[in-house]
Amino acid sequence: MRKHLRNLFIVALLVVLLLAAVFASLLLSPIALPREQIEFTIAPGSSLRAAVREIAAAGAELDPWMLVLAARWLRIETSIKAGSYAIDRGVTPLDLLRKLTRGDVTQGELAFIEGWTFRQMRERLDANPDLRHDTAGVSESELMSLIGAPEEAAEGLFFPDTYLFAKRSSDVDLLARARRAMQRHLAREWQARAEGLPYRDAYQALIMASIIEKETGRAEDRSLIAGVFVNRLRREMLLQTDPTVIYGLGERFDGKLHKSDLLSDTPYNTYTRPGLPPTPIAMPGLASVQAAMHPALTEALYFVARGDGSSHFSRTLDEHRQAVTRYQKGGKY
Repeated sequence: MRKHLRNLFIVALLVVLLLAAVFASLLLSPIALPREQIEFTIAPGSSLRAAVREIAAAGAELDPWMLVLAARWLRIETSIKAGSYAIDRGVTPLDLLRKLTRGDVTQGELAFIEGWTFRQMRERLDANPDLRHDTAGVSESELMSLIGAPEEAAEGLFFPDTYLFAKRSSDVDLLARARRAMQRHLAREWQARAEGLPYRDAYQALIMASIIEKETGRAEDRSLIAGVFVNRLRREMLLQTDPTVIYGLGERFDGKLHKSDLLSDTPYNTYTRPGLPPTPIAMPGLASVQAAMHPALTEALYFVARGDGSSHFSRTLDEHRQAVTRYQKGGKY
């Protein structure tokens, strides 16, 4: 009797070991894929079974029961994370489970460039194929509400940078991140600003930064241009900066600024209206924000482009007129 029981135990043990070996072999064998790489998305709140269905629908040949049993055995059945994934040929079911529980999602990338307007930024956002476009078609004020921002005007409130995100994540989340980044930079620079600046608040400094961003891409000129505009604000002189006029023209701008444009009054025409325009005119980079907070100590009230990317600065109107003649009229009056 004892010998019979021992034999049964040995047979049962061998069967268990055999099944374990088969199960381990299946877990460690590559999943058959229809191409080198497949992508799939696991929706938030999905069960493992639902995730397996998504993976199978993407073309992976796997046994759902085996993956579920393995997840239960490893006690990770409820640990899978939502997101977009990519798997390559050679991946095993065990690799797949580890990827799903780590949240090893694929990432998209989107760059917002210094000097872009909100319209340009939104066009690039809407064209990105890796985002879920929850803001498509909504108004600017509705978009700001979606990202939890109190402002209605979006211009200039997003920090230009390269952003990585999980594929198929919402554009709302990306915009909220970009706005928070600008808020952090602006708050830090505002706290460290020079004394006696003619800005009511950090938002006005942001408006100034956006003008500096559009006036020059030359690092050494930014603080000098800021100094000119600060001097003009303090003396209650018109800023007379072309980029604000161009922004106010919107789609009417034909690529060339005409004298009639300078005389056409809009809220952004700094030739006809004193002070700063009502909103930023573009996304300023950090260097322009810092220049607005720390303008150069200069007596200059005017500047003109030299034509090589740099600017010539003048203290008096006569000096400025001579510089305009030299650099923009070829020396001809």
